[in-house]
Amino acid sequence: MNAAELHAENISAWFGSHKVLDRVSLTMKAGEVTALIGPSGCGKSTFLRVLNRMHELIPSASLFGEVRLDGHDIYDSGERITTARRQIGMVFQKANPFPAMSIYDNTISGLKLAGVRATRQQKDLLVEDSLRKASLWDEVKDRLEQPGGGLSGGQQQRLCIARSLAVSPRVLLMDEPCSALDPTSTRRVEETIQSLRGQVTIVIVTHNMQQAHRISDECAFFLAAQNTPGVIVEHGDTAAMFDNPQDSRTTDYVNGRFG
Repeated sequence: MNAAELHAENISAWFGSHKVLDRVSLTMKAGEVTALIGPSGCGKSTFLRVLNRMHELIPSASLFGEVRLDGHDIYDSGERITTARRQIGMVFQKANPFPAMSIYDNTISGLKLAGVRATRQQKDLLVEDSLRKASLWDEVKDRLEQPGGGLSGGQQQRLCIARSLAVSPRVLLMDEPCSALDPTSTRRVEETIQSLRGQVTIVIVTHNMQQAHRISDECAFFLAAQNTPGVIVEHGDTAAMFDNPQDSRTTDYVNGRFG
């Protein structure tokens, strides 16, 4: 995997006539973990979907601005959506493995969609490598042919991470991946994120301030005032944002005074 810098420039987004983001710009550095924090309804998840061209799948959705992957605009007219999706993977809030498909086949299910052909030996190596990167191999190596739907919630989420990693993305987007998990499973997912640092660029939406503080290199604080679209109030080094924020609204949010 070759981590890439992801840069969003002046992103505005709408659902019909409702504007949800207003001129949001953010650089997500290659190989680092960037956390998107802020109250519900301020556009964090919409911004995440814009980053890998999922926003445009919603019939009423529209957007303005650029998203550049190592300088290349993924919204360029000649760019295929499938190319962008392969390079910029996504892990959702609710784990979504194919329940009847085996753990083995779940892990490599993205290969067919990406048009990648592989021998059985290549697949075997890829399954082990991807599950190891997702901190799941030791728990499932003796039952790879069992259904993915039989795993625990935390294991299913890590299986989804393995599935994303199997196609060698340069960026991995994570939309509240731990919100439905117990503390032990959350810790395992966080350990996985930590182990991937440097190998892949990670952008994670989280409402857990302790989690953002623990796992991210940089933070971006989103906020939407009443009846106005979301903007980034402040962004930068995570430790500085938590210990010495520049905006009083950031201070209030990271200290739990609202949100």
